[in-house]
Amino acid sequence: MRITRRGMFSIAAASVLTLATACGSGTATPSNAVPPAPAAPAAGGSIVLYNAQHEALAQLWADAFAAKTGIKVELRNGSDFELANQIVTEGAAAPADVFITENSPAMSLLSSKGLFAPVDEATAAQVPAKYSSSKGDWVGVAARSTVFVYNPTLLPAGQLPASIMDLAKPEWKGRFGISPSGADFQAIVSAVYAVQGDAAGAAWLQGVKDNAKIYKGNSTIMKAANAGEVPGGVIYHYYWYGDQADSGANSANTKLQFFGNKDPGAFLSVSGGGVLASSKHAAQAQQFLAFMTSAEGQKVLSDSKALEYSVASGIAPNAKLKPLTELSPPDVDLNTLNGPKIVTEMQRVGLL
Repeated sequence: MRITRRGMFSIAAASVLTLATACGSGTATPSNAVPPAPAAPAAGGSIVLYNAQHEALAQLWADAFAAKTGIKVELRNGSDFELANQIVTEGAAAPADVFITENSPAMSLLSSKGLFAPVDEATAAQVPAKYSSSKGDWVGVAARSTVFVYNPTLLPAGQLPASIMDLAKPEWKGRFGISPSGADFQAIVSAVYAVQGDAAGAAWLQGVKDNAKIYKGNSTIMKAANAGEVPGGVIYHYYWYGDQADSGANSANTKLQFFGNKDPGAFLSVSGGGVLASSKHAAQAQQFLAFMTSAEGQKVLSDSKALEYSVASGIAPNAKLKPLTELSPPDVDLNTLNGPKIVTEMQRVGLL
């Protein structure tokens, strides 16, 4: 089934009621009583996943989880902000139990509206804090690095931009491509604003609008650079690695520049996952989030053809990728990335 592309759980109240009843019962617990065993994980049943990640990767996670737990995961696929806005509209009536994205601004939108349940502590502990919400209501499940793909015949290494900020300078007019309609580039713009501030971000965005060639999709930018149509472009890393792992037909004439040095152009965009506060299957939903961020779930990612970075449980990313430790991304509080604001800014300069 496919959709358009785009208070706290009653369990908590029940727990408070149970505690109050027990405290008022007058029945003392013997000092030598054996404490009750922790509740067994939920088994069986099904959950609904609103999936804005790549469908193939989400299906791998869903299938592996179902094989392990017997809990079926129904995917309803769409894009970051279309699904996020749908959840906002649906509110407590949302049929989704879990939401995962490609980029984090859609997660921060739902977080700002209080639509996520707190992540189980054990799950949160599996993911470094820098890859998760500062509010503890969603966690990173994967990541992708911003890169500059370029054709060395048209753009020798000595002429590459030292920073993504350079692309707003007049000398870069007509020499690089962007895909402004996609959530990927919008997340990158969010990072520029977060790192450089609103004034510098707005000036940069206007310069990029004046200079860039417009394409639809990261792959299209890479193909254009490969064909010599444009010297370079701003994309995410895995498009290039994926093509290289395949035939290389659309990337053979190109290379990647990783900006590094905490430059805004080294932004590491985190794919998030969270359990909706309105979930009717909260226990199973939390299990799925725990699985995706577990060693087993992250190995599903690192072994897959997705070629995104694993970020949890200490599982190394796919060996074909530039090591995560060498990327040196800027420090960004992911939960402060304001997607709606960036869309408005991009509309203001005429990129959307």
